[in-house]
Amino acid sequence: MTLFQPPVLGGQNNTRTVGRNSQSIFLIVFTLLMTSGIGARLAYLQIIDGTKLRQRAESNRIRMISKQPERGNIFDRNGKLLATTRYPRSVHLWPMAHTKPSWSVVGLRLSEILDIPQEEMENKLIQAGANSSSLIRIARDLNEAQVTALKEYETELPNVEINTEAVRYYPDGRQLAHILGYTRELTPEQLKKRKSEGYRLGDVIGQMGVEKAYEKTLRGEWGGQQVEVDGAGRPLRVLGEKQAKAGNDLHLTIDLDIQKAAEKALGKRNGSIIALNPNNGEVLAMVSHPTFDPNIFSKQKLSQKDWESVQGAEHPLVNRALSVFPPASTFKIVTTTAAIESGKFSPNTVLQTYPYLNIGGTRFGEWNHAGFGPLGFVGAMQWSSDTFFYQIGKGIGGPPLIEWTRKYGFGEKTGFDFSTEEAKGLVPDDTWKRKAWKMPWTIGDTINMTIGQGALQTTPLQVAVMFAVPANGGYLVQPHLLKDNGDAQKWRKSLNMKPITLKILRDGLRKVISEGTGKVLNKPTLPPVAGKSGTAEAWKGRAKQNHAWFGAYAPDNDKPEILVVAFGEHSGGGGGSVAAPMILEVMEEYFARKHPGKYQKPETKH
Repeated sequence: MTLFQPPVLGGQNNTRTVGRNSQSIFLIVFTLLMTSGIGARLAYLQIIDGTKLRQRAESNRIRMISKQPERGNIFDRNGKLLATTRYPRSVHLWPMAHTKPSWSVVGLRLSEILDIPQEEMENKLIQAGANSSSLIRIARDLNEAQVTALKEYETELPNVEINTEAVRYYPDGRQLAHILGYTRELTPEQLKKRKSEGYRLGDVIGQMGVEKAYEKTLRGEWGGQQVEVDGAGRPLRVLGEKQAKAGNDLHLTIDLDIQKAAEKALGKRNGSIIALNPNNGEVLAMVSHPTFDPNIFSKQKLSQKDWESVQGAEHPLVNRALSVFPPASTFKIVTTTAAIESGKFSPNTVLQTYPYLNIGGTRFGEWNHAGFGPLGFVGAMQWSSDTFFYQIGKGIGGPPLIEWTRKYGFGEKTGFDFSTEEAKGLVPDDTWKRKAWKMPWTIGDTINMTIGQGALQTTPLQVAVMFAVPANGGYLVQPHLLKDNGDAQKWRKSLNMKPITLKILRDGLRKVISEGTGKVLNKPTLPPVAGKSGTAEAWKGRAKQNHAWFGAYAPDNDKPEILVVAFGEHSGGGGGSVAAPMILEVMEEYFARKHPGKYQKPETKH
C-alpha cells in the first residue's frame, strides 16, 4: 500500500480560491473609490464649506460684546442742548442662558428682582437664537435697589452682566415733545423690516419728530469687543475691539426761548402755536397741546400712569400743528388774492355789506349780524366782513378760488421735515364733491370757501405758510427745522403776484391791527404788526365750540423778522379775543430779547 503518491510531472495542484477571476479587481476599485470619496469630502469640507464651518466653530469660541453707539445730540439755533444721552445700568445675558440647567434658578431670581415675567426674558433670548454672538439686554434703567439686589445674589446669578448703556434724555421734557419726538426699542415688526439695515434685537429707534425724521443721521454705528470664551461661556481674553461711532449732532432752527414763550402762551388750551422766519421758512417754535414727556419712553416698562399720559382722549401724541382744521377768516388772504389776480375785480372795488345775503335760497349771514356799510378790500380785511367776501366768491366762481388756494400750498404737504406726520389737508372741488357726496359743486360751496369754511381743511403750518406770502413780498416758503445758514432763495419760490395785490394784502392786514379786530397787538411793546383773525365753526360733542385763529407778522415793513400763528382748538372764543393775546406774549418775548430797550417793556403778568 502506497502512503505517498509522487507529484505529477509538468502540473500543479493549486487549492487557492481568494483572488480568482475578478475579485481582486473589485477590491482594488472599491478601495480606490472609497479613498477618492473620503478625499473629495475632505476637500469639500476644507475648500468649499471651510469658511462656514470655521465661522461656526469660531462662534462657539468667540463672543461679541456689543457696544451701543451714542445718538447725536440735538441743539437749538443758539447752541442750547435739546436732546442728549444719559447712562443708566442695564442687565444683559448670553442667548444660550435659558438652555442651561442653572436657568431655573437664575430666571426666577431675575424675575423677582427686575419685576419682569420669566417667560418674557426667555422669549427675548429665544428670539436672538442660542448661537447668537451678542449679549441680549433683558432690562434697562435699573434703580439702585435693583442693582443692590443683583450684587447681593450674584453667586446665584452666574453670567448675568450689569452694563451701562446710552439712553436718550430730553432736558426740557414736555416743552419740545412734538418737535423732538422720542426713541423707543424696536418692536418685533419693526425689527423684521429693518434687520437688513443693521438693526438688531434691543435697538432703539426714533419713533416720532426729529428723532424719526433724522434717524440715519443721529443713530451712529455699533462697536464692541471680540472675546474668547471657554466651554462654559466664560471670557478668557479680548481678541479685538471696534469703537462705537457716535451719531452726528443736529442744529435746529428752533429758538428755545421762543419755544418756551409759545408753550406758556398756549397754556392748557388744546391747540398749536407756530413761529416762523417768514423770509426763509425757518421754524422758530412749534407748540402743540396737550403734550407729553418723551423721557417716559426711555423706561424699560411704562406704568399705567405713563400710558394714560400718552393715550388720553385728547390724543397728546398728535401734533396739532400738522393736523387739519377749517382756517376760517384767515383764508380771506387767499380770497383777496384770487379776486384781484383773476382780473374779475378791480383793486379799487367797493361793495356794500349787509346783515346777510340770500344766495340760491340760502341765507349767508354777516358775523356782526348788521353789516359794515360800503367797504373796499382793505376795509373788508380790517373788519373781516363776510358778506363782502361772499360777493367776491359769487363774482369769481369756484375755479379761480380753488386755483389760488392750491398755489398757496393748501391741499399738499409743505415739505416740512416730518413727512409721515404732516397732513395734506383738503381743497374741495367739483371732482371731489361728486366722488365724496355724489353731488356737483354749487355757488354755496364757493361762498363757504371764501371765508375758510365748508369742506376746506388746512393745518396751522399751512396757514403760517400762507401768512408768509404777504409778509415776504409774494414768496411761498418751505418750512423747515434744520439750520443750514443757506440762502433764503433755496427755501422759497415766487407766486408772481401783482405788486398791487401785495399792497392791498399788507395794507388790509395792518389795518386789522391798527383799527380792526386785532387791536390787542397794537402795543408800544411791539413794532407795527400786521395780521388777521379767524373764528371757525366747529362742533365738539353736542356743544358748538369754535376754533380760534390768529396769524401775524412784525415788523410790518420790507424786512419782517417773525411770523406767529396761534390756533385754539374748540376754544369757544373768537380769534381776536383768544388767539391774538397768545401772539402778543410770543412777540413780546421775541422783540424784548432781539432788540433790548428798543420797545416798551411788557407789563408783568400776575
